[in-house]
Amino acid sequence: MRIPFPVAALLAGASVLALAGCTQAAEPSASAETSDNAFTLYSGRDEALIQPLIDQFEEQSGISVEVRYGNTAELGALLLEEGEATPAQVFLAQDAGALGALANADLFATLPAATTDKVPAGFTSTDDTWVGVTGRARVITYDSQAMTAADVPTSVDAFTDPAWAGKFGIAPTNASFQAFVTAYRVLNGEEAADEWVAAVAANDPVIFDNNRAILAAVNDGIIEAGLINHYYWFAMAAETGAENMRAQLSYPEAGDAGSIVNVAGAGLLAGAAEDADALEFIDYLVGTDAQQYFVDETYEYPLIAGIDAPAGLPELDSLVNPDLDLADLDTLADTQALLGKHGLI
Repeated sequence: MRIPFPVAALLAGASVLALAGCTQAAEPSASAETSDNAFTLYSGRDEALIQPLIDQFEEQSGISVEVRYGNTAELGALLLEEGEATPAQVFLAQDAGALGALANADLFATLPAATTDKVPAGFTSTDDTWVGVTGRARVITYDSQAMTAADVPTSVDAFTDPAWAGKFGIAPTNASFQAFVTAYRVLNGEEAADEWVAAVAANDPVIFDNNRAILAAVNDGIIEAGLINHYYWFAMAAETGAENMRAQLSYPEAGDAGSIVNVAGAGLLAGAAEDADALEFIDYLVGTDAQQYFVDETYEYPLIAGIDAPAGLPELDSLVNPDLDLADLDTLADTQALLGKHGLI
């Protein structure tokens, strides 16, 4: 069953996400025993990407999943507002920052090591409060009819240049963009991040709701470049043929804040610490069937051993920034405040 998510503001996302934790972390759920063959999932990932996988899980497990879809930041704020009263038992998020913010508020149960150990360190939480599910590289998409690959900036800092005014697109309310800005703050410091956001805002970027819309605008020649996640390009190329793609991809230089590899991930809500059905779903997400699904259907990086990444992607290790710990992307409220300060959200 799907529960519609009402169109709303970010529930004052910056202020809500800044709330201090109001509950104590639950004990590890390795001994989860209760099962009623149903649980409620809050999904910050798009329905088009995730629902087929949920259908597959329901068919294989016999467990019914009630899903509430919405923007990751919106749902994260909602979970903080609901606290212990939330009907959610699992939160599937688009980025590590939202997961970290909820973990800091003690809203997650501790996952069993048998679940979290499937994912290598660097792509999951350091305290087993959530587990990484897929890897998603930040990239620059560019109009190959307007520029050559050599013309594409190797750093996101280039988009502060007035020469780019009105020519590039961003999605400021999107969780992956907010996670990237958080990474910029962590890697370069608050002052540098403030200067970058201010300069980008002053450069009149074209604002979109999501990565997919940015890619479509580049592919149609409406804008010259945009900041997106890699897999949207691969999905469009699979539909239209890579040879027909006007939009192409460029990976910023290693170490640049624009080259981060973020993860989608899942956490078990504290009130569901003993819910066997919810835990079974999280285990499923880091199992071979789901990981292969993400490779085949969404073109994301798998995070468990034995599953090959989609063809055409650079090696994951070549993109990882050794100076960035994904656990440090948990200051989402500060990033939202920064974007709001400069009128981007």
